[in-house]
Amino acid sequence: MAPGPRPIGSFCWINVLTPESDAARQFFTTVFSWEFMELPGMGHIAKVGGHDIGGFWDTAHPNSPPGLPPGIGTMVRVESASAIAEQAIALGGRSTPARPIGPSGTMAEVWDPTGAQMDVWESGTSTGAVADPMAHGVPSWIECMTTDVAPAAAFYRDLFGWSVQTMPMPEMEYTVFSNGEAMVAGMMALPPEMAGVPPHWGTYITVADVDVAVHEATIHGGSVTYPAMDVPGTGRMAGIVSPQGVMFSVLQYEG
Repeated sequence: MAPGPRPIGSFCWINVLTPESDAARQFFTTVFSWEFMELPGMGHIAKVGGHDIGGFWDTAHPNSPPGLPPGIGTMVRVESASAIAEQAIALGGRSTPARPIGPSGTMAEVWDPTGAQMDVWESGTSTGAVADPMAHGVPSWIECMTTDVAPAAAFYRDLFGWSVQTMPMPEMEYTVFSNGEAMVAGMMALPPEMAGVPPHWGTYITVADVDVAVHEATIHGGSVTYPAMDVPGTGRMAGIVSPQGVMFSVLQYEG
């Protein structure tokens, strides 16, 4: 993936949902050097190097649904949100009706047959993120953890036209989705130690140094969900949860 608007069929945006928005913004600024532009009465746009990467929303805001948990929502760019919503239902998943978000574009929420949820985005005035995905602090990879890989993989293959490749790894198999020639997302079965965790999409954020990012996160109130580890051919990664309960992974790419 190169800097600039993400291609149709590629991951294009995140939405951070968090309580204690002021403290949460300070945490993400410290760990990732994020900048924020306020949307009065709504929330904030997160930026890296002046370039948009996603939205930042307070779960305690009056417009937020009651009981909304903290987390990071993922979004894939599509030609038609309404067509994708209809196709998701035809493929055995679920979807909300497509709805306009002002002049910026149109979105819909989609669930695969196992229950993992993501958003899709039809561009209006906004194509989504344009920051270099290899730059520190920029989301660069999404990964689905699911209870049943085969039907979930077939769903996304048919929904987005992604190609599917299975890569054997120690003690597991990893599924990689490609949009044309570019790898865009991954999928794996939920491990036994995560029994009871619902299927979901997670976000990896590029960092210059994983160990520094983990240190900064933990000394500022975050915690580690899995320790830093090396993945040959990919890089070094770790799992973090913010003090407010937002889970994500950090990834330092090889080279």
